[in-house]
Amino acid sequence: MQFDTVRPEIAELLFRLKNRADKDAAGPIIETTANFLAQYRDKFDCIVPVPPSHQRALQPVIVLAEGIGAALGVPVLSCITTTRSTSQLKNVTDPEERKKQVAGLYQVAAAQTQGRSILLFDDLFRSGTTMNAITDELLGLGKAAAVRALTISKTRSNH
Repeated sequence: MQFDTVRPEIAELLFRLKNRADKDAAGPIIETTANFLAQYRDKFDCIVPVPPSHQRALQPVIVLAEGIGAALGVPVLSCITTTRSTSQLKNVTDPEERKKQVAGLYQVAAAQTQGRSILLFDDLFRSGTTMNAITDELLGLGKAAAVRALTISKTRSNH
């Protein structure tokens, strides 16, 4: 079966970056995102990217976070690590199974996050399970002052 998938322009750029390693797609995403975030610049002092769940030669979430950070003059802190491998959560449809998979999955380097106002960044989301789990770590053990979240696109839902 083949579907005629129609995506918003920014989602199409993200698709090209993620699935075709098209580095040229990153520029317009970074520019659009930095322009949007400029009005909220006083709300965060660093960007924390969600660790990639899938190994790629080109890691879109890192490329985008670093580009946005550079455009805004904001440090990008890669201070979240995973404790084990897991499947991509976007492929898990059961909410309870998603929660089980992220339980204890993320660790934060608290020395980097204590007292910081963080913009947690991911390229796409489905349910928010990953970002919620990381936010809990950042606010808990990471002792962050505040966490705000931003994603570029939402993945298609199966229901």
